[in-house]
Amino acid sequence: QLPTGLYKKVLVILHDSILPYMNEPTLMIDFLTVAYGIGGAISLLALNGLFILIHQHNLEYPDFYKKLYSLLDPSIYHVKYRARFFHLADLFLSSSHLPAYLVAAFIKRLSRLALTAPPEALLMVIPFICNLFRRHPACKVLVHRPNGPEDMSEDPYIMEEEEPSESRALESSLWEIQSLQSHYQPEVAKAAAILNQSLSEMEDDISGLLELSAYELFDKEVKKKAIDVPLEFEQVRGLFGKKNDIFAEHFTLD
Repeated sequence: QLPTGLYKKVLVILHDSILPYMNEPTLMIDFLTVAYGIGGAISLLALNGLFILIHQHNLEYPDFYKKLYSLLDPSIYHVKYRARFFHLADLFLSSSHLPAYLVAAFIKRLSRLALTAPPEALLMVIPFICNLFRRHPACKVLVHRPNGPEDMSEDPYIMEEEEPSESRALESSLWEIQSLQSHYQPEVAKAAAILNQSLSEMEDDISGLLELSAYELFDKEVKKKAIDVPLEFEQVRGLFGKKNDIFAEHFTLD
């Protein structure tokens, strides 16, 4: 048992400062799988080490995607390690051999959680979801469902279901992204509207969006050039307004 603070310090550097220098990195399997099962930020940080063991040392983790799915909670868009998590999630969901029900469950859960996410996180996760559609065309039924969400009395998706295969995500629709098309932040509304069109085959590069901060977003809006909007088609003459204004008829300035 390690203190939480020490767990985090070890896991942050494990993948690049410890594993590459071990003769047998597989000795860390038990440590990482236990850390991955703890939950919260510790699970997120354990992903880096697990990624190396899975891809380079043939680690088999049968419930890996189920656990990854369970890590998606409202805090995922607010945590300090958000960029690291979505970078690895993008890698884990890049395989074209993943079943459609699994990818659809991730898309649906990310979309549902996006309803309470900050704008800087939304500008990252919407292209992330679009990339998943490009890799897994079978999931496009969530967007192009015949009859649309209007004919659904309720959303069949079960948010509380821990097993992605039982969440009924493929039976649902992405009404959450449609809601974001009316978002108060214009960039978010513009990004969400892309699902109304046919997606290009080339994936969006999300690497520059992973660490987007609220300050950067605000700074970008402030530096936009203001467009002069004409409010009067007739030039004002004098203090009392238009040429034939009643005040101009009865009052003058000396």
